[in-house]
Amino acid sequence: MTLRTPVRTLAMLAMALAVISISSAGIPALAQSSAALQRGNADTELSALSVLLVAKGEALLAEKKYSAAADRFETALAVDPRNVKAYLGLAAVARAEGLPGKAARFYREALSVDPSSVAALEGQGLAFIERGARARAEANLERLRQICQAPCPAADRLQAALAAPPPRAEAVVEARAEPTPRKP
Repeated sequence: MTLRTPVRTLAMLAMALAVISISSAGIPALAQSSAALQRGNADTELSALSVLLVAKGEALLAEKKYSAAADRFETALAVDPRNVKAYLGLAAVARAEGLPGKAARFYREALSVDPSSVAALEGQGLAFIERGARARAEANLERLRQICQAPCPAADRLQAALAAPPPRAEAVVEARAEPTPRKP
């Protein structure tokens, strides 16, 4: 059993308790914001807890503690599913673990929240290149050029990645983890 399920459960409990305490504390602005969300009128501010969890996840990602980083990003999404940076963090973890297909899925989720996210378009394009889907990466480059005005470093990086020769099959095989030797 992984720790992700209990962490997600605790985050949901914390969020529910926060909403209850805000409503009962009589803080008008926060109670109105909570009521607006319940009516389906989403506000533009992200939850402070979600933002904090993403910052912790990014620090763990920089330390190459991928599992712990993924836990923080997942909890951030449980607290506030509109947090695009949490999806980007999960995608970065997936790419670091050599899973470009999973990364592309997280980038797609980020783009469903913010269709004009330059970071998500670039990251998804790079993940597509890693998977060998160069045509899809080129489509992302075109979208980037429409969204991001020149000079656009993200579009330049994706263009450079597309211009580079594709990795050799042997190099991809060598990059994957070697199987552990069997004991006699």
